[in-house]
Amino acid sequence: MKKLALAGLVAVTLTGCSGSDEPQVLNLYNWSEYMPQEVLDRFQEETGIQVVYTTYDSNEAMYARLKLLDDSAQYDLAVPSTYYVSKMRQEGLLAEIDRSKIEGFDKLAPDLVNQAFDPDNAYSVPYLWGTTGLAYDSADLDGAEVTAWADLWKDEYQGTVMLTNDMREVFHVGLRVLGYSGNSTNPVEIEAAYNKLTELMPSVRTFNSDAPRMPYLEGETDIGMIWNGEAVMGKEDMPSLEYVYPEEGVIAWLDSFVIPKNAKNVDAAHRFISFVLRPEISALISADIGYATPNLAARELLDESVASDRASYPTEADMVNAEFQTDVGDEAMQVYTKYWEMLKSGR
Repeated sequence: MKKLALAGLVAVTLTGCSGSDEPQVLNLYNWSEYMPQEVLDRFQEETGIQVVYTTYDSNEAMYARLKLLDDSAQYDLAVPSTYYVSKMRQEGLLAEIDRSKIEGFDKLAPDLVNQAFDPDNAYSVPYLWGTTGLAYDSADLDGAEVTAWADLWKDEYQGTVMLTNDMREVFHVGLRVLGYSGNSTNPVEIEAAYNKLTELMPSVRTFNSDAPRMPYLEGETDIGMIWNGEAVMGKEDMPSLEYVYPEEGVIAWLDSFVIPKNAKNVDAAHRFISFVLRPEISALISADIGYATPNLAARELLDESVASDRASYPTEADMVNAEFQTDVGDEAMQVYTKYWEMLKSGR
């Protein structure tokens, strides 16, 4: 996937608007720390459209809110991860993308468009892609020993492990350690992953999907999961923070713009997508928050220090055994949810 997961609003007001005494508003629902303020400011300055920015810390939270929305609380854009685009598409929660209103789609990497979760990108436009891997503080740990998800179970790391507060990602780790696919729909395999994860729980210090770099920076944890962009941002303040592609395979995800079916300002949503697809804007975003842009023209504009950073832009070898998360279906999700609740409650 997929990221201060406050459900608060960051609204930047602007007086300019076109054709109305009331300024246009774009309600953007996104992961926290996942859109540079400079991008919002520049869009607003250019278009006169106010951006109201609301955040979430998990796909599940985003999905639940959009599914339960009434007419008084609507969003014009959201940014779900790979498998949730498929789920929301199938449940009729999304409006179709009008490609005639999108500029720059042709600049996107061919291997990141027309995916099975959204053929022909009828309902989504790729925003950023990335990985969830291991992080450790090399000042406290022997980095040479941190190579695999299985290392999290080592006795010496008891009480120092951090996991993302993400059901599918955590179970992905348990499944891969056991040799199963992170997208398993087999109840027996999911239960086995739960049992394996219960063995890890005494070592877990915290779950964090608000800003996963912060427990490392604040000395709360020494080793655990992290999103690659968070690792890049964290390393700026903590040079000893290292990012590792686990031997069992890293978790890969693609986050995309979607327009909820009850969006009020569809035109503004299309304008914002086009704005972000400009090479210079996509490059700014990737350089600022550390995630990989799917925009090939933008990659050409990146400083070499960014383009060559393996945490942001992995090599082919780094992606060996990598798995993109897929939609496992409602039946399997019920199994995952049952064991996730048991895991978090200590049962």
